[in-house]
Amino acid sequence: QEQLVESGGGLVQPGGSLRLSCAASGFTFSYYAMTWYRQAPGKERELVATISRTGYTTNYADSVKGRFTISRDNGKNTVDLQMNSLKPEDTAVYYCNARGVLPITNYRELWGQGTLVTVSS
Repeated sequence: QEQLVESGGGLVQPGGSLRLSCAASGFTFSYYAMTWYRQAPGKERELVATISRTGYTTNYADSVKGRFTISRDNGKNTVDLQMNSLKPEDTAVYYCNARGVLPITNYRELWGQGTLVTVSS
């Protein structure tokens, strides 16, 4: 069935790095734009970074520009989020999202279960 599975979360000290990965299965990955969202305790879910289905276009929240990099491998059906210079305010559950951008997808959205990132000394 259609599935997104995140991995790579954990505890890291301020200034450190983590790489999140999202593995997709059960659908045609290259038909979907991919986005990482996050939700901190007591806050609304927010967009972190998005990448077009071809990988040519990326966009980032202002709060992570210059520190995070989103990338995808359509051959491996994965999308990664490289997070550098992490700050305590980056602490959140990070979610992988797939959004269909072609008519054949019915423009549906899929979500992963989330992976927790904690930035603390």
